[in-house]
Amino acid sequence: MSISEEKRLTKKGEITRFKLLQTAERVFGENGYFESSVVDITQEAGVAQGTFYNYFPSKKSIYDELVYQMSSQLRRYIKERISGTETFEEAQREGFLAFFEWVQNHRNLYSIIQQAVLVDLSLYEWYYEKLASGFIKAINQAIDSGEIKSLDPETMAYCFMGIGQFLGMRWIYWNQKPVPEDKFEAAMSFIFGNIKRSG
Repeated sequence: MSISEEKRLTKKGEITRFKLLQTAERVFGENGYFESSVVDITQEAGVAQGTFYNYFPSKKSIYDELVYQMSSQLRRYIKERISGTETFEEAQREGFLAFFEWVQNHRNLYSIIQQAVLVDLSLYEWYYEKLASGFIKAINQAIDSGEIKSLDPETMAYCFMGIGQFLGMRWIYWNQKPVPEDKFEAAMSFIFGNIKRSG
């Protein structure tokens, strides 16, 4: 559904669309994309199956919308959290913490993006490219200001994402616990002990 179409939705229509997205998030997150159906979503949402197609043309379209929403919401959440920081290191530390908090509150959406590697590889790549672009911009600025070593920004961006991804997976997603403070500090020491300029 295009932005212009969304704007024409009635208040009731907006509520129904939101309910379908919330339910799809839960169904896909708990059961998996391939094991879920439009019927599963509509039955759990208490919405007629025909009504679903007034908002989304297919199961894949509502899945795509969830990924797009997650990308936008996550990046906005991190941006707001790092807005008051002064240095690159402070911003990245706060950004990691924001990501971990977000994952704790959106476990199903975290599962959904991992499924995308099989559901739609191009969507999976798009998701991480959008995240990487923010890292790359910040890394370039930190290199220019002399805060960190002049290393390849794209390589660094994907290293940052990999660290965040697997720390979150190891503790939050698999064990349903916050990332332990000592583990977080070890990761930060590993990152900044290697990229900060000396002197």
